[in-house]
Amino acid sequence: MSEHNLAPQIAAYEREIGTLREELLKEIGHLEEKKEELSACLYVKFPALQKRLSALPPTLRTIKTDYASLRSQVRNFSDFYGTAIKEIMAGINEMSEANKDLIEKYRKEVALRRKYHEQLVELKGNIRVLCRVKPVLKEDQHEEGQTVVVTTDPNNESALTVLSKGKAKNFELDKVFHPQATQEEVFQEIEPLITSCIDGYHVCIFAYGQTGSGKTYTMEGTVENPGINQRALKHLFNEIEERKDMWTYTVSVSSVEIYNEVLRDLLSKDGEKLDIKINPDGTGQLHVPGLRVMEVKSFQHIKKVSPRVSSNRITFGTQMNQHSSRSHALLTVTVLGTDIASGAKTTGKLNLVDLAGSERVWKSGAEGERLKEAQNINRSLLALGDVIQALKAHQTHIPFRNSRLTYLLQDSLGKGNKTAMVVQKLDIKINPDGTGQLHVPGLRVMEVKSFQHIKKVSPRVSSVKIMLTIQKPFSPIIC
Repeated sequence: MSEHNLAPQIAAYEREIGTLREELLKEIGHLEEKKEELSACLYVKFPALQKRLSALPPTLRTIKTDYASLRSQVRNFSDFYGTAIKEIMAGINEMSEANKDLIEKYRKEVALRRKYHEQLVELKGNIRVLCRVKPVLKEDQHEEGQTVVVTTDPNNESALTVLSKGKAKNFELDKVFHPQATQEEVFQEIEPLITSCIDGYHVCIFAYGQTGSGKTYTMEGTVENPGINQRALKHLFNEIEERKDMWTYTVSVSSVEIYNEVLRDLLSKDGEKLDIKINPDGTGQLHVPGLRVMEVKSFQHIKKVSPRVSSNRITFGTQMNQHSSRSHALLTVTVLGTDIASGAKTTGKLNLVDLAGSERVWKSGAEGERLKEAQNINRSLLALGDVIQALKAHQTHIPFRNSRLTYLLQDSLGKGNKTAMVVQKLDIKINPDGTGQLHVPGLRVMEVKSFQHIKKVSPRVSSVKIMLTIQKPFSPIIC
């Protein structure tokens, strides 16, 4: 290739090199400007950075000091922890000893309370007779010739005057309730016995009186005005709740009816007939084989059982009462208690007894089967009086076997257990022909001595007073 032909190419390369040189110079200038800007910026920021860096050493020294202190504390923590645990344990032991002392004092106070409560009950009488006078209702006024037969003294709550054979006889009972007395007032006299049951005693509460005198109202009451049964059971569970820190309790109930001297299970659907036997466990106690026993946890639980008992009870109409209970009904509440600390055990029984109405056979209009019922009712009530008389006389043989009622309650009558009998009286009497007066049974006060016992208390003797209707064998009863 000739020199003439290379000249254009050389010229082109030179132009391109010139262009690149210009761009390079521009870029170098631009970079120089950036360098100046960055240098100026760094120059401005450098003093602040230098100041911050100069402050770091003291902070670092503080951190190092804190770190060293923490390490020292960590090394000493095990010793501190051990000392603290010892101090806490010493405090707990001190509180525990103080607590034991308080518990011991509380137990002594509880024991003292039980002792004083028992003494109070004994002073009032282990067998107490209360009289409740039923007010005159419309249904009691359907015959002519009525006269007042029972009167109370507003100034003496123990006095009762009964018109008998034209003569006024004055009696002194443990308590007489006037016709306007409320259900709560009646229960207040019964309440201490419920506490005795929880303390390990056997308690019997009876309602006794002629048909139509208000026994069932006193024992069962109404929804608005509950009677002794509902109030007693509610109080029992309230007491158990108050003692739950010291005692555990198991409560069970059973209910039987005694009709014509035959036992029927009121908690059983088919009303199975039962018998009373000696317990084969060797204790000599009586028991009823086949009797249904239900454990109950609360007052509401036991309330659900009550309607079944009432509906299964035998009632028939008589001339004395259109819906008369012709049987004795017993609701038995067994309370098993265990002292949490000592393991000591108590067994209490609460027998709530609604007795069949006592009445004159001829006046009740009884014939045939109804006549047999009335005779059995009166005979069993007479047997109850015989048992009380035997206790009075300290007889070796107490005639518990004379009736199913007293035989079934053998372990709860006498022997230091508690009995309250609410005698129901109607404060009018009917004189149909206007020429004479109906017979009012003789009433007398007896001194009954009974042996006091609870399974972990030594026997002792006390005198109690009871007011009871006493009849000659097979004589009609009206009270």
